[in-house]
Amino acid sequence: MKIRKRKGKQVGNLTVTEQIDQKHEEDLQRLKGFRLLDDDFLTKCFEEDTASIELVLRIVLEKPDLKVLDVRTQVFVENLLNRSVRLDILATDDTGVKLNVEVQRSDKGAGRKRARYNSSMMDANLLKKGEDFDQLPETWVIFITENDVMGKGLPLYPVERCFLGTGEKFEDGSHILYVNGAYREDTPIGKLMHDFSCTDAADMYYGTLAERVKFFKESKEGIEIMCRAMEDMRNQTLKEGMKEVALRMLAAGKYALEEIVNISGLSLEEVKQLKADRSA
Repeated sequence: MKIRKRKGKQVGNLTVTEQIDQKHEEDLQRLKGFRLLDDDFLTKCFEEDTASIELVLRIVLEKPDLKVLDVRTQVFVENLLNRSVRLDILATDDTGVKLNVEVQRSDKGAGRKRARYNSSMMDANLLKKGEDFDQLPETWVIFITENDVMGKGLPLYPVERCFLGTGEKFEDGSHILYVNGAYREDTPIGKLMHDFSCTDAADMYYGTLAERVKFFKESKEGIEIMCRAMEDMRNQTLKEGMKEVALRMLAAGKYALEEIVNISGLSLEEVKQLKADRSA
C-alpha cells in the first residue's frame, strides 16, 4: 500500500509553513538592524524598565539626580471629539513631573505643532474634575530626532515660553526639548546619541542600554518577544487597512453591514462601531 506524504497548504509557490518560516527569517534580519532610534524597538526595550529611561532623562535634561518612579510605553491619550495621540514613552519622576519621550527618524514627525499638541494633550489628561489649576504637574515633551531638525549644530534645543519684552521665563511648568540625534561630540549627550544609532550592543558606551539591546537581539527569550511584537505590528497594520476599506464602503452607502464584514474581515461589532463613529 502506498503512503501519501502530507504536504502543507500551497499558497503561490510556497506552502503556508514555508511562508511562516520565511517571514520569521525576515523578522530576524530586521531585528539585527534595529536601533534605539526605531521607535518600536525603543519602546520594547524601555517597557517596564525605569533604569534605561532614567539614564536617558538624566543626560538630556542634565539632571544627574533625577529619579524615575514609573514608565509606560505606547500610551494612548484619547480625545473623544478630535485627534487622539499615542505617546512612545510616558515617565513620572519622584517629584511628580510627567515626561513624554518621542523618537522620530522623520523630520516631519517631529514638527513643532506636534510637540505643542502632545504637550496640550498631556495637560488635558492630568487634572481631575474639581482640581485646582495650580495642581497641574510640570511636563516635558522630549523629541529625540535622527537628524538635526533645527539645523544649528547644537546637541539640545530647549523650548520655553517667555515674556518677549524682558526675556524672562513665563514659568508655567510646560517644557519642550529637541535632542539632536546626529550629535557625536565626546560628551554624555554625544555618547548617548551614538548608542541610539548602534545596531550592536557591543559598540555602545552605556552598559544599561547595551544590556537591554543585547537581551532583545541575542537572547532566546528577547528574540521571541521581538518576533511576536513584529507579528502583532503586521496584524495591526493589516487591521487598520481593513478599517479603511470598511469606512470607504460605509461612505459609499450601498453595502449591507454583512457585506462589509465579509469583505473587510472585521467583526460585525467593529463595523457597527465604525459606522457609529462616522455618524458622530
